Amino acid sequence: MSLAAVALLAGSLAISACDRQSAAPEQPEAEASDAEAKESGFNGTLDISQRGAEMPDVEIVLPDGTTKKLADFKGKAVLVNLWATWCGPCVLEMPMLDELAGRYPDKLEVLTVSQDLDGAEVVAPWFKEKGFTNLEPWLDPQNELGFDYATQVLPTTVLYDAQGKEVWRMIGGHDWSGARTEAMLADTLAE
Repeated sequence: MSLAAVALLAGSLAISACDRQSAAPEQPEAEASDAEAKESGFNGTLDISQRGAEMPDVEIVLPDGTTKKLADFKGKAVLVNLWATWCGPCVLEMPMLDELAGRYPDKLEVLTVSQDLDGAEVVAPWFKEKGFTNLEPWLDPQNELGFDYATQVLPTTVLYDAQGKEVWRMIGGHDWSGARTEAMLADTLAE
């Protein structure tokens, strides 16, 4: 293999996260502590290229069949996190997202929306096992959000203001417990 091919392969692997088009590989379940999350080298990219875009007209569903459109959450800021049970960075983020949702219950709705192909069959037991107190196991059975966001990367997290306008998106894993997160949310939560 040529040096250029090796460099290209290494670069591709370095910038990729969990892609949503591959079949769900068998991965060991990751447990996240604050120290592990900070040491994991989350390298998500903050993207503001879609700032001001309307929240997509997409319906999400809970395992019990309850459905809501994203627009139903307007009125306070909404953080939509696309994730999957088989995605290592996604799993590491979940406890931090649960804690973040608990910090701002009146100002921020945190929606973790699974892109798992097996839906409630895998997501509901996973959520039950983890015992999250501030998150619900939302599903996107048709992967409409994944197609709408068009990043082809999990996790992808998008912040909307109270009027349903996109503020920014984080493409890839992020430490949601750090000072950077507080700074990224400050203006939107102050509205």
